[in-house]
Amino acid sequence: MKHLRYLIVVLGAGSLLNLAMSIQPAQAQVAYGSYVGIGPSVGLSDGLQLGGVIAFRYKLLESPISFRAQALIGQGTAIVPTVSYDVPLNWQTDAYLGAGLALASGDDPSPVGNKISFALQPGIDYVVPNSNTVLFGNAIIAFDAYRNGSGTAFSLQGGVGLRF
Repeated sequence: MKHLRYLIVVLGAGSLLNLAMSIQPAQAQVAYGSYVGIGPSVGLSDGLQLGGVIAFRYKLLESPISFRAQALIGQGTAIVPTVSYDVPLNWQTDAYLGAGLALASGDDPSPVGNKISFALQPGIDYVVPNSNTVLFGNAIIAFDAYRNGSGTAFSLQGGVGLRF
């Protein structure tokens, strides 16, 4: 009887240890879902320029890559397509860094300049739990973005989107 108690303790401890070894830690995944959104835009380089942004994200499933495009509307208009690498911060939030082009049209500068230039786009997406709503925010840094000078353009955008 005395040995039976020790046997139960050893078997119980072994079972708990086996269970603990078989549990895998949870890993956050990049927030799934593509979205389209709208919000304000602020150009900070050529004086303060207020405008709007229409944002689009297409998420490649099971890959940390997204295709993004933003239309910036201010004094001038620009479209900024990028390819981004997405990094999950938690179950609802991911940060990203995109690279692409700022395609500006017309002579009036957009929030990201007035000529075609290379652009970097760091940002963050947050999916509101139990909904199809996304809150997004990013910056666009366009290098050599002005026709009458070689200045860098910088703009900030943010808004709300709808996942699909």
